[in-house]
Amino acid sequence: MPSAAGIIRDSIIEFSRLQNWMQSVKDKDPATYQSMHERYIELKVTLVSLGVNLTELDRIKD
Repeated sequence: MPSAAGIIRDSIIEFSRLQNWMQSVKDKDPATYQSMHERYIELKVTLVSLGVNLTELDRIKD
């Protein structure tokens, strides 16, 4: 079973990568962006519930 630290680390990595991908498709493919945005919200809720401060990590801020 993964540790809490491992879950947090993996979620932060996914959150960061997802934001990079979102920024690259925002104006080119709105449907893909919207799909990614749903995952972005899920990750954001998860990280906040785990006590992660997203002030420095969140570049999308939607």
